[in-house]
Amino acid sequence: MPGTKIGLKETISIGIGGMVGGGIFAVLGLAVSLAKGGTPISFLFAGLIALITSYSYVKLSVKFPDRGGTVKFINSGFGTGVFSGGINNLLWVSYIIMLSLYASAFGSYAPNIYAITSHKALDVHLYASFIVVFATLINYYSLEIVGRIEKWAVIIKLVILLAFVFIGAYGLIGNPNLSQLAIENWEAPIQLLAGGMVIFVAYEGFELIANAAPDIENPKVNIPKAYYYSVGFVIILYFVIAIITVGSLPFGDIADAQDYVLAEAAKPMLGEVGFTIITIAALISTFSAINASLYGGSQVSYEIAEDGELPHQLTGNLWGQPIGLFITAILTLVVANTLNLESISTAGSIGFLFIFAMVNYVGFKLSDVVEGNKIIPFSGFLLCVVALVVLIVQQFGAHPDSIYIALGIIAGCFILEFIYKLGIAKK
Repeated sequence: MPGTKIGLKETISIGIGGMVGGGIFAVLGLAVSLAKGGTPISFLFAGLIALITSYSYVKLSVKFPDRGGTVKFINSGFGTGVFSGGINNLLWVSYIIMLSLYASAFGSYAPNIYAITSHKALDVHLYASFIVVFATLINYYSLEIVGRIEKWAVIIKLVILLAFVFIGAYGLIGNPNLSQLAIENWEAPIQLLAGGMVIFVAYEGFELIANAAPDIENPKVNIPKAYYYSVGFVIILYFVIAIITVGSLPFGDIADAQDYVLAEAAKPMLGEVGFTIITIAALISTFSAINASLYGGSQVSYEIAEDGELPHQLTGNLWGQPIGLFITAILTLVVANTLNLESISTAGSIGFLFIFAMVNYVGFKLSDVVEGNKIIPFSGFLLCVVALVVLIVQQFGAHPDSIYIALGIIAGCFILEFIYKLGIAKK
């Protein structure tokens, strides 16, 4: 709530909650399919880019504390023109893609409840659509409830995941599948990097801290700590989860359960009980992520419109909430029901890598203004660009449709902004 200051613990929870949402449940199996035994290294690659990019976010958040977050940073670095508008449009669309990823993950895990209870499961798209509609209704009913759900969901999913880590680490002792982590089972370095970039969406949530910057107490101290602690914690968490998963299950079983592999990985340790607990954790996590991201997406569209980069009508309300909430929900339903999980993950990763490349460039460009180091943000910019190229080249060879979709989305965001600006100029 504006005017209410939040402390370091709460700020860290925003970062961790944004990253450990539905991402790890959705993309872990995808990462293993690409990197095999080197999956933990892929998560480290992605985490390194997130950690370096967080430096730019730290400096920009302290200098430009604004609820627009990334939107504010892009406009501060490039002004409010077609280029910045296109990037900000892409940010909104990337929120929608993330929502679709969470909805798809929910749809993949939900049938497991029926498998556990011996009931017939429904189509995954029905579950995905239901949870988006349900979360949208909650957002319209009460934002306070959204906040309460997110607060408890963060605690529940972290407790379950940490329990999975400790029990799983013990369960690796004597497991014959542990040999799958050996270097001879790793894919080529370029494939490991590509694997990390496809699942980069699992890290993007740290940028939510930027939106809370105006409300953080002692910002010069707490903002840097919040970014670095949350990103560092999640890197370690994902790395260990990847080790346990690859070391617990044969590659064939991981491939068969790719969309809900974390639940399957709990079976060798805890049997059906573990499978059930992780399934429930996944449903809670993806639901809370959808809940929070719907509101975040509507706020992004509001900020973009307020800066004159989208029609001013988007600053208006519909049924007591920003009209962007309704549009975000509708577009999420469309994407979740038309694209497969890999296409959604690839599009989301390409979108955020491009956005983070631009934020790093702004950090480099405004280094004197924000009193920051030039080398770190420029390194982040180069790393994001290299990772983006590797991801596009690798996925184009294996799944060209995913790349066409992702590049089409990016081009569409800039074309939309150009048409809008052209229309404004003619008036």
